[in-house]
Amino acid sequence: MTTERVDVLVVGGGPVGLFTAALLAARGVDVVVWERRTDPPTGSRAIGIHPPSLDAFATIELDGPVLAEAARVHRGTARSRGRPLGTLTFERASDTHPYVATLDQHRTETLLRARLDAASPRALRTGTTLTALDRHRDHVDARGTDPGGAAVSVRAAFVVGADGARSLVRDLLGIPTTGREYPDRYVMGDFADPEPAEARTAALVDVGPHGVVESFPLPGGRRRYVVLVPDEDLPVAADAPDPQLASRLTAIVAARTGVTPDPATCSMLSGFGVRKRIARRVGTGRVVLVGDAAHEISPIGGQGMNLGWLDAAELAPLLTAAVASGAPGPWPQYARRRQAAARRAARQAEVNMALGRPLGTVAAAGREALLRTVLRLPTADGLARTYAMRWA
Repeated sequence: MTTERVDVLVVGGGPVGLFTAALLAARGVDVVVWERRTDPPTGSRAIGIHPPSLDAFATIELDGPVLAEAARVHRGTARSRGRPLGTLTFERASDTHPYVATLDQHRTETLLRARLDAASPRALRTGTTLTALDRHRDHVDARGTDPGGAAVSVRAAFVVGADGARSLVRDLLGIPTTGREYPDRYVMGDFADPEPAEARTAALVDVGPHGVVESFPLPGGRRRYVVLVPDEDLPVAADAPDPQLASRLTAIVAARTGVTPDPATCSMLSGFGVRKRIARRVGTGRVVLVGDAAHEISPIGGQGMNLGWLDAAELAPLLTAAVASGAPGPWPQYARRRQAAARRAARQAEVNMALGRPLGTVAAAGREALLRTVLRLPTADGLARTYAMRWA
């Protein structure tokens, strides 16, 4: 078995790993990505792309292709039982991108793959699974298997673990996590957009007494609905969603908001629970973690994938310099900044979840009054910047 030599091995070819590799390749770093999946990306899953991520995409000329396909969310409107409480506008949240973009994750990943391939053909090795890491003073040896089960080996100056919340890289390093499980359970589905024309570029959050319903415009005249549900019997993502589950979801949306999506137009249906996990360390020697491998937060608020992209944007120039100089990498400074960002996003997600939980009649009325007041204050622009991740 021949050992391949590279500057950086990225483990995980999802959206964060692909962006990390594309940034490095654009800087002339010799990079390889091991991705265990063999199939091309599918499914809508994470959809939100915030202004700082679009700015980071611009460094590799990815912002244009993404925005050519994406829907743009210009404002967020809070409702209760279908009645408006107030609106946040994103027009002053960013000088470069006064909106949040939405795009199906499989399209974002496909565009990232194309950008990586343009900078470094054959850098992405699908069907390749990591099995072991051997760390040394000036390099890391990674072993794995290729799509046929044969052994493969890479000697890298650095390894980036971008392999998600159940990170094998993190486990092989023996890095523990802290966090908690939340009781909240959600079902999300994509439908033809039933909202009136004036709401087609708005994120809508209905915080009625029976639990939150969030919705976001998607490309192609579709809308993503995210619904807090009382049970734990959650569906899994499916290309052909169960018609009965789709009807149940639309019935909940109708009962809480007064708007009824057409269940026959459902193109994706999935359920998820919520947990928070923060790695105690994000770097050990010449191995560093990014994205969910370093910090998993609630999907409510749509910031988790963006946190990973912003990890990559900060890490790439540090790694490039370390490859050039032979330095072991400045992980403590990087770790402090990125884990602080993750903790802030996690706290914001916790607030979002709390605002959407079921309440009694009196408490729900109090919540409505609070939101009306907050959304009318001069500080609402700052709140919009927070939701648009301008702090990250």
